[in-house]
Amino acid sequence: MGGNNMMNNLPRWKKNTYAIWVGNFATGAGASMSLPFLPLFISTMGNFSQWQLSLYSGIAFSITFLSQAIVSPLWGRLADRTGRKPMLLRAAIGMTITATLTGLSPNVWILILLRLIQGAFSGYINNAYALVASEVPTNQSGKTMGMLTTGSVGGQLIGPIFGGIIADAFGYRIPFFIFGFLMFLATIITVFGVTEKFTPIDRNSKLAKQSAFAGIKNIHIVWAMIISSMLIQAATNSINPIISLFVKELLTSHSNLALISGIVAALPGIATLIAAPRLGALGDHIGPQKVLVAGLILSGAVFLPTFFVGTVMMLGVFRFLIGIADAALLPVTQTVMSVNTPHEAISRIFSYNQSFQAIGSVLGPMLASIVAGVLDYRYVFLMATLLVIINLIVVLWAYRKDGLK
Repeated sequence: MGGNNMMNNLPRWKKNTYAIWVGNFATGAGASMSLPFLPLFISTMGNFSQWQLSLYSGIAFSITFLSQAIVSPLWGRLADRTGRKPMLLRAAIGMTITATLTGLSPNVWILILLRLIQGAFSGYINNAYALVASEVPTNQSGKTMGMLTTGSVGGQLIGPIFGGIIADAFGYRIPFFIFGFLMFLATIITVFGVTEKFTPIDRNSKLAKQSAFAGIKNIHIVWAMIISSMLIQAATNSINPIISLFVKELLTSHSNLALISGIVAALPGIATLIAAPRLGALGDHIGPQKVLVAGLILSGAVFLPTFFVGTVMMLGVFRFLIGIADAALLPVTQTVMSVNTPHEAISRIFSYNQSFQAIGSVLGPMLASIVAGVLDYRYVFLMATLLVIINLIVVLWAYRKDGLK
């Protein structure tokens, strides 16, 4: 009873944050339970060469984000008219259906088609950020965004390990069925756990017709955060299509390949889970720019030496360190956008951000597939280092342009 009274006394934004945290956890766990083994799943569908396997894996990873990039602004405009809760439900229900059907894929082309459809209906985590950002007090924004990130990242930590055990024991299809079930749970939690007090904008009003960027403070910085989201996703996701194949190359024995790949895929999540709330709170105190720049420098300093790794153990160490860098990146970009954006435009701005993240998630895996196919898996880490350097230049330029130190 005491626990119920405590929950009843919490402000609405906190109750929503806790419920959405669980939804984010389910989304992160489900996606990461299946995605690290996508190349291994595809390899069971035909006798493919390394080039074909790299290419098909890159397409299967990135096509979800391609459709997401196209439709996100449409969903964002709809969210500013209908509220963010309907968008959370749309994403959760859409992924429940498509993830389950992906587990039934008879060949690689059906799998790719289902991944395309999934992208059009996905976006739970980004809509979660938008809903919470529209309600959270400004002085708690960094800490709350950091906490929200631990939901998806906590799921991404557990997902690959359980997914690896399940895939080794029962095959690569079962994790997709579990992904579908977890998204069904996210749907139920969102229906009953999230309450949104939403006032729709009159579609004929000046506010509805003007650009989403019209009322934004520090426009160069907000655009830099959107571009940063794209480059962070490109660098981070460029590794995903090749991680299990690179682990296979480094291993002398291929027993428990899926489990070991899952552990390596989960290590960044462990680090981000530990670091994200602390770095978010630190950003509230010292300013998000310093945290973001430090994260980018660390990211480049980790990607570069990963090129030289010769053992799975060293790969795991560097993947853990990249998780710490990630904790200083995406939550901070979300915080900066929420602080600088009027509430009535926040869904549209976050939807543009989601589009750019999705574009990064297309470019990263596709470039990685080409680099891995033409050169070698480890050259992908050099490509990621270059993306981080470009990102750092963009951020420093934007802060100088808007006169903020």
